[in-house]
Amino acid sequence: MNRELEFAKKIEEIRELAKVQGGMLTKAQVEETFTQIGFKENELGPVYDYLKTKRIGIDEKVNVDEYLSEDEVDYLNMYLESLAQLPQYSDGEKRAFYMSAMAGDRVAKDKVIEIMLSDVVDMSKLYTGQGMFVEDLIGEGNVALSMAVEMLGALETPDEVPSTLAAAVMSAMEDAISIEIDEKKVDDKLVSRVNKVAAQAEELAQALGRKVTVEELVAEGKTNTKEVLDAIRLSGGKIEDIETPSDIKD
Repeated sequence: MNRELEFAKKIEEIRELAKVQGGMLTKAQVEETFTQIGFKENELGPVYDYLKTKRIGIDEKVNVDEYLSEDEVDYLNMYLESLAQLPQYSDGEKRAFYMSAMAGDRVAKDKVIEIMLSDVVDMSKLYTGQGMFVEDLIGEGNVALSMAVEMLGALETPDEVPSTLAAAVMSAMEDAISIEIDEKKVDDKLVSRVNKVAAQAEELAQALGRKVTVEELVAEGKTNTKEVLDAIRLSGGKIEDIETPSDIKD
């Protein structure tokens, strides 16, 4: 395995470890992970920079509140007020619920979900500023929590329950962000295509002193019929300098 692949594998390992530790790693853990593939301590700067962008703290948790927008703060305040109405349980009671949930008890599973709701909020803060509003992150996390609690029977001890559920929630948030980013890339590409055709149409329309047809625009040699028609459809027929073909009009 080349060094690049080894590095990517270790990055994934360290991120998974951070998940089960509440978004935090120790410096010793980072050093141990990357010295295994030949990195020296003075070469770890880019690793720490990367972890910082992912809101992963080193030796202490990142103050994620500073990444929240005003709207997100307002939403979280209201949401946390509603969570504050839920019952509070001792560590012993929580452990009992974990054990019963592992055994398949429905009431206990619901209690475990209830117990973890505030943790989902904390985890959502780790992913703010990465393309999704905190409310949506919490929604994704709560869905993942409800699904993961059904899998607790596979665990060996109740001590594994919180970290297992946290890892499932964080993975769901990361997946949602990845999808959001991919969709935005597609949207940006489509907008770019529309803008390109619109700019060409505007230039030709100014020269002719009127709207242009698809055929006239294609004849300029800077685009093709498919590209122009796609742009017209994507814009909903709103490229003002092109005569919209009748088969595209509403």
